[in-house]
Amino acid sequence: MSGKNVEEIEHFLDHLALERHLSRHTIAAYGSDLKQLLDFVRQEKLGDSILALSKAELRLWLSSVARGAGPSTLARKMGSVRTFFSFYRGIGKVSSNPAAKMKLPKVRRKLPLIVGAEATAELMDTPGKETPETLRDSAILEILYGCGLRVSELTGLDLASLDLTQGVLAVRGKGKKERRTPLGDKARSALRGYLAEREFFRNPKTGAQDEEALFLSARGNRLGPRRVQELVQKYGASGVGLPDLHPHALRHACATHMLEGGADLRAIQDMLGHETVATTQKYTHLSSRHLSEVYDRSHPLNVSSDFREGADERPRI
Repeated sequence: MSGKNVEEIEHFLDHLALERHLSRHTIAAYGSDLKQLLDFVRQEKLGDSILALSKAELRLWLSSVARGAGPSTLARKMGSVRTFFSFYRGIGKVSSNPAAKMKLPKVRRKLPLIVGAEATAELMDTPGKETPETLRDSAILEILYGCGLRVSELTGLDLASLDLTQGVLAVRGKGKKERRTPLGDKARSALRGYLAEREFFRNPKTGAQDEEALFLSARGNRLGPRRVQELVQKYGASGVGLPDLHPHALRHACATHMLEGGADLRAIQDMLGHETVATTQKYTHLSSRHLSEVYDRSHPLNVSSDFREGADERPRI
């Protein structure tokens, strides 16, 4: 396979990193998908240039991938190729995007895990305040839920991101876009408790400590996303009986509870850092489902209600 193809892919990946500021995990996924396409082109001898592929040839590749992949994986791979051709069309290297009008496989999205307000309150109290580690973990949970942060946004926080006097966080989200997110009283209190013990988190051998990062590991390094996921799972299991709890579920809980409390969709959009309000609107569906469940349990005119068992048992107005 021509080295030119490799250069074109690397140029595209550089564009994603330097101009679109995508995460390294997302860029790695794009690179993996395009390398798979390259391998297919070489195996099937479809020509010397990946940019010369036709819509029919792309369909042939997608069909070969479909044998061992689910709808969501296929959708992602097709999205990678579509974005690749769109980039080269934008700089004039190709006249059209053969993937532009290809239909993506339908993906059935699972509803996110919904944690109720009562369970969330119990979760916030689970770590306790006995040790530097539990103080740190308490602050992490309070911010994940109270501010609705993505786990990457939380681990990317610096000490300079925090303004306890004004009660705001400077959060760097997707595409390195910065937003200011309000801190509630409980989050501020938890952060003060952790910051008072932050000096504890140092390398046991060298005494070194990351001077910029807000949340630190036991070795004084910036806490990583994987460790945060483990902490949330641990407290989810021990605190509220949810061993599959993950950080993003707390972000969902934040938005859902705000909506149920009367918050405006636009306000939630700004707080969570969604590019469009359409992304935020999914929480209206979650809230509607919650309302339906409450109705099923409690409304006297609902067929499944216990009140239907006897007219004399209905509450009177």
